[in-house]
Amino acid sequence: MTTTTTGTTPAKSSHGAAHTRVEGLEKVTGAARYAGDIPFAELAHGWLVLSTVARGRVVSVETGPVLEMPGVLEVLHHGNAPHVNTDYVGLLGPPDPTVAVFQNDRVPHRGWPVALVVAETSEQAREAAEALVVQYEEEPHDIAFAAGRPDAYAHDGMGSAVEEKGDLEAELASSAVVVDEEYTTPEEHHNPMEPHAAAARWEGGRLEIVDSNQGSTWIVNELAQLFSLDPSSVRVVSEHVGGAFGSKGVRAHQVAAVMAATVLQRPVRVVLTRRQMFSLIGYRSPTAQRIKLGADADGRLRALQHDSLSLTSTVHEFVEGCAAVGRVMYDADAHHTANRIVRLDVPSPTFMRAPGEAPGSFAIESALDELAEKCGIDPIALRARNDPQTGPVSGLPFSSRRVMACFEEGARRFGWEGRDPRPAVRREGRLLVGTGTAAASFPARAVPSTGAVTAEADGTFTVRITAADIGTGARTALTLVAAEELGVAPEQVHVRIGDSDFGQAMIAGGSMGTRSWAWAVTSAARDLREQLALGGSIPPEGITARSDTAEAIGALAETERHSFGAQFAEVAVDTATGEVRVRRMLGIFAAGRIVNPLTARSQFVGGMTWGISMALHEEAFRDQASGANVGADFAGYHVSANADVPHIEADWVDDPEPDDPVGIKGIGEIGIVGAAAAIANAVWHATGVRHRDLPIRPDRVLTAEAGAGVAAPAP
Repeated sequence: MTTTTTGTTPAKSSHGAAHTRVEGLEKVTGAARYAGDIPFAELAHGWLVLSTVARGRVVSVETGPVLEMPGVLEVLHHGNAPHVNTDYVGLLGPPDPTVAVFQNDRVPHRGWPVALVVAETSEQAREAAEALVVQYEEEPHDIAFAAGRPDAYAHDGMGSAVEEKGDLEAELASSAVVVDEEYTTPEEHHNPMEPHAAAARWEGGRLEIVDSNQGSTWIVNELAQLFSLDPSSVRVVSEHVGGAFGSKGVRAHQVAAVMAATVLQRPVRVVLTRRQMFSLIGYRSPTAQRIKLGADADGRLRALQHDSLSLTSTVHEFVEGCAAVGRVMYDADAHHTANRIVRLDVPSPTFMRAPGEAPGSFAIESALDELAEKCGIDPIALRARNDPQTGPVSGLPFSSRRVMACFEEGARRFGWEGRDPRPAVRREGRLLVGTGTAAASFPARAVPSTGAVTAEADGTFTVRITAADIGTGARTALTLVAAEELGVAPEQVHVRIGDSDFGQAMIAGGSMGTRSWAWAVTSAARDLREQLALGGSIPPEGITARSDTAEAIGALAETERHSFGAQFAEVAVDTATGEVRVRRMLGIFAAGRIVNPLTARSQFVGGMTWGISMALHEEAFRDQASGANVGADFAGYHVSANADVPHIEADWVDDPEPDDPVGIKGIGEIGIVGAAAAIANAVWHATGVRHRDLPIRPDRVLTAEAGAGVAAPAP
């Protein structure tokens, strides 16, 4: 049967209306299958063996006894594994050497992959892996991270390492008020609910990987170059992903699975355990940040200095770009910012939700609060006084900047007016109550992507794009975008994602995914609608329009394009136990076009929840003697649970960009930015004690209160 349609007049606009997730029923009924669920004929299972020393070399891998164990098929290690190529530049720059597993005998950190045991069942592989004896020649290691290390150096990984304008020392010397403090954040881990998993197989001369990732074409490009393959001979499928937060790129388990599948010529799956994820998937580096602010008596900034130090491994350079926040948020006559790293014998850190901005905003927004206190100015008024009209460092115009609109709406809804600025005056029994606020920002970029939209003979439409829905609701947003452009009901649109055969597209990262994909989908849908307007029947194979946004994105005017927001928090601090409870939070954001309010609000609230976790709970420790992560599980690494999360409200103000073709800015990360600072500022308002080190643990609260003379009331 064929049908005719013009698709020129929408039945109704899908933009702005709340829609439940199109794959929601599959997920809640268990029909949605993840990378670790999908069956393969003759599937073998790999289990990684990780080093037990923090630095040294492998002397021997005693494979003989293990190969005699039931079901064991192979043990790959540096003595027999296939060679990989690391001489290339990938999507995100040079390859991460941590994925070049089993290439030599060096051990750069505790938890480095030294072998892969492959067996008929997962249980057999694990038992054999735990029995494998690996001998090491251990060397002295250094994992001590602290400010002031003489071996730290500037690194450009997240924007320019150093940005300078004006005479910093002169402006500080002439400032009426100066803040000069250090702020620290700890090592933090992604911990998505779905562990990393990948299955590799050769089928008809083509390598196919079923994987959990943030971008299938990203994985194709990296694996093809690592194994010297033509990208067209590699296919990566990743339909459902149970969380990522920056961690699900190219990792050791995918490379190991491909190696084993190549050697054994049968499918091999490698799934990471929660404990292995603490060593193998990256994490947020701890930071030590020095902030110097100089201002006139009325709070106008004359000097802003932000020096940030983070760590990286000895095999890969990654910088947590904390100092970039101030380059966008606040102007000053002298503006000096720098991101530095130090190499240590630790696993490589990586991108983690709002990399740079999350810990950087804690430091700069806490320092702004301290400046407001010293100047005797309301924190919101201080930010309004220093709200720039153009990029403080770049000098470029903002595409839109509605920071103060967020503060105005947030202050009204939160009840900020009438707030007593004095700290430690609001008491409820042994509880001290306070409120705090902070600003938020995150870049809104787009990356060229391709997409296709097909008008089917049955009157439906199929969208194909190599997007990744890592829990954000991207699949639903793209359904609504396509439906709106085609002028049809969302129920007529079927979106297929997560398959590298659909062509190059942006990864789900940097809050760029939906913006980049929607642009490609809109362009293809518009072309298809114009074809359909000519009339005629739709053949059985359908009519397809394709798009490539490279030229359009290249033609964009150069501006400072960001999402912005204002965070508000109320806390109660127990002076007897040191426990901090967040009672309520409010986030108001200016994030461009909001496609689906239901999933957008979920993203904002999720980020703010993580902000609570960052402020009060999350903290990973490394044992100095062994280099091992202590408590590498959900028992030892605490994240905010239901009991820790109060009533959280998230909303937005209109943020139109008439010159932007899609108007979407991206919302996956801005919810966490500024949230920890708002909570820390509220703790100061409650107690009169400033906490510059995260997390704000009960022991730190009690110690600080004792030093400041804050006591619980007598019973």
